[in-house]
Amino acid sequence: MGAEESSMVANPIPPAGKKPVQVNLYEAKTQLSSLVERAAKGEEFVIAKAGKPVARLVALFQEPEQPRKPGQNLLGITYIADDFDAPLAEDVLQDFGL
Repeated sequence: MGAEESSMVANPIPPAGKKPVQVNLYEAKTQLSSLVERAAKGEEFVIAKAGKPVARLVALFQEPEQPRKPGQNLLGITYIADDFDAPLAEDVLQDFGL
């Protein structure tokens, strides 16, 4: 919802920061599509009935803050030994019953 659209609504929903925005149930029903789109982008909303919080609207999957770089695991290790895929020693193969 842009600045123009929010000024046309009786009770505009302000852009969210880190703190969840509280929305009354009627507003949530009338603006559900917009709220879902905003929640999918990372905003969080608390839906209230008669001023009492009853539900939370959040995205199911959050985008990672930083995309992973190809070739790195979670620890940042990028080294693979030259003999990584070399055949195993006979005694190791026997330990596995091969």
